[in-house]
Amino acid sequence: MAALFGARVRRLRTAAGLTQAQLGDLTHVVSTRITQIERASGAKPTLELARALDAALGADDLLVELWPYVYREAFPDWSRRFMDYAERAVAVREYAAHVVPGLLQTEAYARAVLSVGRTLGSKEQLEERVTARMARQERLSGPDRPELWVVLDEAVLRRPVGGRAVMREQLERLLDAGAESHVTVQVLPFDQGEHDVMGGSLTLLTLPDGSEVAYTEGAHHGRLIEDQGEVRSFALTYDRLRAAALPPLMSLGMIRSVMEDNHRGANVPSRSERRRLAQEQLQQSGGRQLRGGGRPVPGRRPRP
Repeated sequence: MAALFGARVRRLRTAAGLTQAQLGDLTHVVSTRITQIERASGAKPTLELARALDAALGADDLLVELWPYVYREAFPDWSRRFMDYAERAVAVREYAAHVVPGLLQTEAYARAVLSVGRTLGSKEQLEERVTARMARQERLSGPDRPELWVVLDEAVLRRPVGGRAVMREQLERLLDAGAESHVTVQVLPFDQGEHDVMGGSLTLLTLPDGSEVAYTEGAHHGRLIEDQGEVRSFALTYDRLRAAALPPLMSLGMIRSVMEDNHRGANVPSRSERRRLAQEQLQQSGGRQLRGGGRPVPGRRPRP
């Protein structure tokens, strides 16, 4: 992608009748930096430089649209494979233990989360990561949008990432998302106790051919799982998590309660009461029998 980006810059520069030195002057970089970009050598272009090149060459955002793919090349192979899978997935199932998943983060929340990363070297890098994360959310509003199912640990709601104002906006975003037809949001309450994924997050992606991949992540590491036998084991783990979580309507009620700062007043029913309420919801919605409530996931056969 860096080579493609460089070729586009060279073609646009030539069409505009500019030398590398002239383009460097217009974008406030030395001519050797333009040479590096066109040859795909040296450091990759920053988002700020991509925008400057777009403006100087009249590229109508072509280079800015290419930039996320150039940016992705800095990640390990397994991470890039996961991103490729995510872009093609028809269904995404996530369990988040610590923070709201990236697909549902507000920009302010994402900036707060990404700012604590130990690999960031500058404010510019932070803004690049925020921009890339926000760009990935565009799939949720596109014609090929995936079915999204998110189970949030209660800790995700209680931790005021970015401060109270940022967190309130984020909780509002979760409520809005949970009201959309292709998104299901559940909360796994503290009183559920221990479970198999307490150490981190879990993501399952269903691809157009019905196959699945899994991704687990801890504080400083991630792992992509493509072996189908191992993926099935993680899928069963996820089924258990959403079966243990509050039903979707009750989950949205809990999110609303936390958002309104009624932490102590949030009434989390007992397990037996949750089972009874979940069964009532199933009956009212036409008896759709699915673990954890909500809609079926494409590509998955119903359990006998």
